Amino acid sequence: SFVPRGHSPRERGSFVMSYAGDVSCQQSWEALSEHPNAQLIDVRTSAEWNFVGLPDLSTLGREPILIEWQRYPDMAVNQNFAATLSSELGSRGADLDTPLFFLCRSGARSQSAAIAMTAAGYTKAFNVAGGFEGARGSGGHRSTVEGWKFDGLPWMQR
Repeated sequence: SFVPRGHSPRERGSFVMSYAGDVSCQQSWEALSEHPNAQLIDVRTSAEWNFVGLPDLSTLGREPILIEWQRYPDMAVNQNFAATLSSELGSRGADLDTPLFFLCRSGARSQSAAIAMTAAGYTKAFNVAGGFEGARGSGGHRSTVEGWKFDGLPWMQR
């Protein structure tokens, strides 16, 4: 089972976390490469998938799961997120102990999604810290200091 280096599941310091923990983009890629049942869930909006790009898992023989945490354009939280994702995970043969890696733009929405899926009973819901584009760099642009794209991980335009 996947445990990121330097982390123990659901514990950090003296308190229990409400999800399995944060991993780097590189750690999530390594886990997806090593564990055929592990899943990458991209929780950004349809606009972000269409205009910014998507993680490309084709070399691993699979695709990310795309489910908006907040619905575009009003950005209301998707009240059906957990049920929709649970159904999709079941169709992919995932169970409550499958490693799940949640990705958004910079790591905030994905953390909320990891918390929600942990509350739904999934034991290995990880937040991909840094997200697809990461924080803004000194010039105000994303993908310049951290994130999936910055790390040179496979991605594509729709």
